[in-house]
Amino acid sequence: MMNTKKIYTITGMTCNHCVAKVQTTLAPYAEAVDVTLNPPQVTLTNQKLETSALNNILESIGNYKVGAEVSALLNAEMPTNAETPTEGLARYQPLILVLAYILGVTLFVEFAHGPFDLKRLMSNFMAGFFLAFSFFKLLDLTGFANSYAMYDVLAKRVPMYGYVYPFIELGLGTLYLFGYRPILVNMITFIVMAFSSIGVIIAVTNQQKIRCACLGTGFNLPMTTVTIIEDVLMASMAAWMLL
Repeated sequence: MMNTKKIYTITGMTCNHCVAKVQTTLAPYAEAVDVTLNPPQVTLTNQKLETSALNNILESIGNYKVGAEVSALLNAEMPTNAETPTEGLARYQPLILVLAYILGVTLFVEFAHGPFDLKRLMSNFMAGFFLAFSFFKLLDLTGFANSYAMYDVLAKRVPMYGYVYPFIELGLGTLYLFGYRPILVNMITFIVMAFSSIGVIIAVTNQQKIRCACLGTGFNLPMTTVTIIEDVLMASMAAWMLL
């Protein structure tokens, strides 16, 4: 099946916050929207409005304007932006380092306790995971909320949820750290992470080229199956600890 992809120049964007605003605004007017800051371009798949109408919409949110078309009519089945395994690994280096650090600290804590307890190790890992990931999100709360609204099912409809979500992670991390009401906390974690994975799965399935906001806006991580695995893994760990 052929999809019509059109790439336009776009003016007025100065930061990632602008990118998020433009992408969120244009999302309803094409099957897929990809906005980049460098170069300043927007890619629209099967756009639903003429560029003049899109510019009228963009004027309502700022001094943004869609300009000349760069490219058009590409086959959606053709691979784009292919990268080698080494390049892919390099892009995920921040995420890998953070997860490795959390796992390493968790293992040291578990060995210090004496006899190995898998549920205790998983609980401590989830405490470290939520505390660390909420920290990165809170470094740029507005930027995270705008990025999160690009793909999360609830944040798209209720933008305030993007501002609340890092505090949910912070709360869960604290509760796991203190071992408070494990059954309740695991149930909440399962619901939150399972629901979060829905938007990620939809974005990856639709091949949306957007940034993963799991580590906030400080790192340019692509939205891929790695993000799905991350969310599903946390939901699965919470479900397993309920058994």
